[in-house]
Amino acid sequence: MPAATDLRLPSIEGLRAFEAAARLGTFERAAEELAVTASAIGKRVAAIEALLGAPVFLRTGKTLALTAGGREYLEQVRAALALLGAMPQHRRRAREIERLRVIAPPTFARQILVPELASFTAACPWVELEVVLSIPYVALAAGDADVEVRHGDPEATGGRVLMDDVVLPLAAPSLLERLGTPATPAGLRGAPLLRTPIDPWTPWFRAAGLDWPEPDAGPKLVDLGLTLEAAAAGQGIALGRPALARPWLREGRLVAPFALPVRPERKYHLLPHAHGRAADAFAEWLAACCERVAAEGLALISGHA
Repeated sequence: MPAATDLRLPSIEGLRAFEAAARLGTFERAAEELAVTASAIGKRVAAIEALLGAPVFLRTGKTLALTAGGREYLEQVRAALALLGAMPQHRRRAREIERLRVIAPPTFARQILVPELASFTAACPWVELEVVLSIPYVALAAGDADVEVRHGDPEATGGRVLMDDVVLPLAAPSLLERLGTPATPAGLRGAPLLRTPIDPWTPWFRAAGLDWPEPDAGPKLVDLGLTLEAAAAGQGIALGRPALARPWLREGRLVAPFALPVRPERKYHLLPHAHGRAADAFAEWLAACCERVAAEGLALISGHA
């Protein structure tokens, strides 16, 4: 076995330059493949020749030709590069995993985001998603998430509107049977109206031509999902979004007494705090998902689902 001082090893870059030049026939084509200059390829090959003490190419004309020693050396170099290339530690993953932290309101996350996540995972397996629930009326710093879903005024935040949503009264059939199903909005007078500051009744009242104040009786529920649950339990009539109420509407636990959908002032919108492949892919996926979910909700209240 030769002593360590007798062992002289070429660089991997030199071996790759030699193999590419031998295979492609010119320094220029080898340079294009390895994303370096032709001069760099020439210098690397020259270093190999200096190490071997003999030329590996006959430099005649535009195309390179291997010397007898070069042909013999090429076989050994290709075998060595193949062995190194076969080692999994040397192979970069085709798509590096990117982590993406998403903050979303509780009901949006439970009724829209989480039930649809399988399709995002299938489309973007290279994204490791972390979903965190936000708390209504508690501001979160931009650094707390890569992508944030908000419920509010998208014009004020510059956010991207996720869906063309509507609100309208939704109630349990058992409650309507007990109270009598109102034929018009005015028929809601005296009915128990569930309250949530997240989606107040007043804008809907105005759209319905009713000059009524905001309801002030009954518990105040600071969560849209809780409001829908209370309505499904027959505790009152909720001003609900069909997109969020799809499970209850499908099961018949909630129905719309009459069709008067109104576009709400507050909308779900997306705020990207980070930019990159994962954030962009998630934004496009979520926008398409929300568009489909909103259409399904409208179909359910129209009786066409």
